[in-house]
Parts: sequence; C-alpha cells; structure tokens
Amino acid sequence: MKNNDNSWSLPFRYVTGLILFVAAVALLIFAREAVKALIIAAFVAYLISPAVTFLMMRSKLSRTSAVNIVYFSSLIVLVGAPSILTPIFFDEIKIVAQDILDLSKDIISVLSYPVKFGGMVFHFEQFGASLANVQGAVLTPLPEKALLLLETTSVGVLWFLVILVSVHLFMSAWPEMRVRLLNMAPPLYHDDIRELYSRVRNVWMAYLRGQIVLMVVVGVVFTIAWMVIGIPGALVLGVIAGLFTLVPDVGPFLAAMLAVAVALLEGSSWIPLPNYWVAGIVLITYLVLVNLKNFWLRPYIMGRSVHMNEALVFISIMIATILGGIMGALLIVPVLASVIVILEYLRRRMLGLSPFEDDGSQQFAVPPHKIKPLRRVSMHKKTKEKKEL
Repeated sequence: MKNNDNSWSLPFRYVTGLILFVAAVALLIFAREAVKALIIAAFVAYLISPAVTFLMMRSKLSRTSAVNIVYFSSLIVLVGAPSILTPIFFDEIKIVAQDILDLSKDIISVLSYPVKFGGMVFHFEQFGASLANVQGAVLTPLPEKALLLLETTSVGVLWFLVILVSVHLFMSAWPEMRVRLLNMAPPLYHDDIRELYSRVRNVWMAYLRGQIVLMVVVGVVFTIAWMVIGIPGALVLGVIAGLFTLVPDVGPFLAAMLAVAVALLEGSSWIPLPNYWVAGIVLITYLVLVNLKNFWLRPYIMGRSVHMNEALVFISIMIATILGGIMGALLIVPVLASVIVILEYLRRRMLGLSPFEDDGSQQFAVPPHKIKPLRRVSMHKKTKEKKEL
C-alpha cells in the first residue's frame, strides 16, 4: 500500500521556518520606512479605537459605520485644529525667535569692545565677530530655515496617504486580524493566548492613555502658570512643557530652561521686577510644579498601569529617545512591560505552574502529593507518633 501521508518531515519544517524568519527580518530591514509608517498608523488607530467601541455600544451602529464616523471626524479635527491655532502659534513663535535674536545681538554688542575688569582688559572682538557670522548664517533666517527643515524632514505626501489608509484599515479589520493572529497558535493554547493578549492590551491601554493624560495636564498647567506670571509666549512654552513630558527629567528641564531664558530676555508683562527676579520666579514655579507632577500626579495616573522599577524606566526611555526619538520614548515602556508579561507566562509554563498567577487554574501544576518536601514532613510526623506510642 502507498503511504498517502503528504505531511512535511520535521527537518524540512525547521528549514522552512528558518527561511521564513530570515526573509521576514530582511524585509523589516529593507522596508524599515514602511514599517515606521505602519507603526505610526497602528498607534493612531489604537488610540482612537475606543471611540469606535463607545459609539457602537451607545448607538448600536455597525462597526463600519462607527469607524467611518470616528475616522472622518478625527480627520476634520486634525485639519481644522492646526488651521485655527496656526495664527496664534505663529505669533508666539515669532516672539520667542525674536527674543533669541535680541539676546544674540546684545552679546555681540558687549563683545565688540574691550572688557575691563579689575584693572585688566580682555579682548573678545574676534569671538564677537564669529558670533555675528553665526547669527547671520543661522539665527537671522531662523523662521525660513525652520519651515524648510519641517518640509524636508516631515513625512511625504505618499507616506502620509499610506498612514491615513492604514489607520482606516486597522480600525476596520482589526477584529478579523486579531482572530487570525490568535488562531496561529496551536488549538490547545488558544485560551492562554487570548488571556495573554488581554493582559498585554491592558498594559498598553493604561500606559499610553496615562501618558497622554499626563502630557495634556502638564501642558495646560504650565501654560496657565506662565500666563499668570506674564511670560511672553506662554502658550508655546506650555505646549513644549507638555510634549517634553514624554522624556522624564531631561524633557521638563529643557522646557524650564527655555522658559527661564525667555523670562531673562523679556521679563514679565505685569510684575514690576528686574528680569532676573522674574526668571527666579519662573524657576521656583517650575520646581514646585515638576515635583508635584513627579511625586503626586504621575504616580496617581500611572500607578496602576505598569509596575516597573523607576531606574529601569528612566534608562529605557533615555536609550529609546536617543535611538528612536519621541516615538521610541513613548513606546519603550509599554513594550518592556509587555515583554515582562510574556516572560512571566513562559516562566510559569516551564515550571509546570498555572499559566497565570491569578487565574485560579492549577491544571498544569505539579500535584501536591508528588512534592517531596511535603511527603517527608508527613512521614516524619508519623514516625514521631509511633515512637511516642
């Protein structure tokens, strides 16, 4: 009789799997720009997908209708908000840029003449001339250079279209995509994979939304604080403080130094004190607010989301910021937390424990009567009782 078994041999399966793995890695390296665009699209879709779920639950619309409503509403906000805020931001940015130019001119003016101190004369004319050349080449055309840099480094029109279409695809087809991905595991482990997916998803939901809430709160609070003090460009400085919150410690420090520099140049619009006193007030305000954020606001928002060592979080965010920029800083902590969840699942499986610590299931645990320490204690007690009798 002929053997009709057409299944692949085990070595051939391993070779095929290795080839597919190498091809996938090569594709990721070769198409890394496309991968970045898809990651951005998935991240955006992930953030606004809860609105789709909420709309489906409240109005009983189909997923397609809910996705279209949320998607196109988000597009309107994305296009409309910049058009409304651009004039405000343009004026604020011009104020800050002009302050930088004025500071440069003052320094050049001071260095253009010999400086007398304690009977000694110092000549910095050459340094002043070099600084003037730098100003003429870099600082003076600052707005034009900034616009050119923004144009050349931003995502191109085609990539932007790819991201837009991908966001709609992820939002519409994610339930089917999720089912296909989960069903790639052997049937015996479908329940484990679903639970593991749920736990990883909870980590991402809590962390990412917590970070966005923290960013918005910090931006609003610092904007109000600078407005109360009367610092020019308070809106821009507040937005910068909110965005820089994504990079702990270093980001808020840079935002504060920028606010202090503006205060030194412009002072306050209503506080009748010298500029350096206003700068001191700005610095003290920053120290108070940043400590409230670090010791109260951040633990309150993020405390129940990701349980990781603070030093590990700080090191991870710094490395991710250097290698991947803001997106890397935003994603590294939930990625690490997800890896921890997966490794904990693998550890418990390898030790023969239940797959999840709090699921109440012990079907894969070692039976109690086979644990040797418990048997030895029991036998010792029986021997002791016989001797006493």
